[in-house]
Amino acid sequence: MTSKLNAAAALLLALLLASCSGSKAATEPSAAANGPAAATPAPSAGFRSIDTRKERQVLSAFIARQLTGPYGVYTTLLEADQSGEAAAGHEVLSESASLLMRAAVLAGDKGRFANEWRLAERTFDMQGGFSYRYSPELQKRYPVNAAVDDLRLIGALYEAGQVFDEPDYTGQADKYSRRFYDNNVKEGYMYDFYDNIYKTTNSFVTLCYIDLSVLRKMSISSELRDVLLHNMDGILQEGYLSDSFPFYETRFDYHTGAYSSENINTVESLLSILHLAEAGRHKSASISYIKEQVAAGTLYGQYSRDGKPLNDTRSTAIYALTAMIGAELGDDALYRSGIERMNEFRVQDSDSPLYGGFGNTDTGQAYSFDNLMALLAYSYSL
Repeated sequence: MTSKLNAAAALLLALLLASCSGSKAATEPSAAANGPAAATPAPSAGFRSIDTRKERQVLSAFIARQLTGPYGVYTTLLEADQSGEAAAGHEVLSESASLLMRAAVLAGDKGRFANEWRLAERTFDMQGGFSYRYSPELQKRYPVNAAVDDLRLIGALYEAGQVFDEPDYTGQADKYSRRFYDNNVKEGYMYDFYDNIYKTTNSFVTLCYIDLSVLRKMSISSELRDVLLHNMDGILQEGYLSDSFPFYETRFDYHTGAYSSENINTVESLLSILHLAEAGRHKSASISYIKEQVAAGTLYGQYSRDGKPLNDTRSTAIYALTAMIGAELGDDALYRSGIERMNEFRVQDSDSPLYGGFGNTDTGQAYSFDNLMALLAYSYSL
């Protein structure tokens, strides 16, 4: 039984790590379609930098028209086999639902939020958490959650309760936060996933899963919350690589007490920095480095641990995250430059089926992560 459980956990972990790796979303702009590359109050409390309403409106229309089915946003626009190890094609992810819910809160769209939450709860809710993936073709709800997505769903409910003055959303957030604590937290430490069949977790935490601002809101005793925050803040802070390359390690193994990173995926580190910025715990060296790389247009998809670029791939999601970080910090220049770099990837050809979205006009492919991260970045300025 132990070997079977470990094998299942290893497989499920491989499926989950894409949740914040961004590898599925990496896309370079098509020059033919897009042209040449050219702790303050939170955005929802009144941040405004540039007017992104038109871009957001057109992107929302693309997502609704081309990228959405009866169960939510497709993982990829083009159909694909739904029995693979990684989600693809018209499968749907709790990641996508959580991003849509956050974008709706930031936009102050009460009706859209209510619709997205009803669909997400119906599609993904299971006894032990929110399934990270649902296959309409197989009518299969995968029996594991992804902590990063559960926390974003819970956080969106808390925000909706406040922004829309709806105590019911706060009550639901409290309920699901207690479930998350019961299943994804052991002895004051958070784990990546909970297996609803085997009733177990994996053995480590991926640093970009540690959403400190949501953990701080969880409906548990102050003593338990203080321990959890102390432990997870410490793991995240101590995963800092160096002032010369101010990104973060990939994961921390509870069994060995050690960090590990094969390579440094930029989306993962940017998510870690965003979570730190939301909690007022970011490092100034990280922000300076991001601003420099965004200004130069040289923030690439993957690096070695000493900061050497391992590819020259840029992506929509990377620059969307830099804009979000700028918004969280009230840094107008960083928000603007992040949006401008991100917009280099927009499909602006009105005759293209990808018009208004972010995708590859040569292949016709578009990814949920790219488009929803862009939608969320635009929403910060509304």
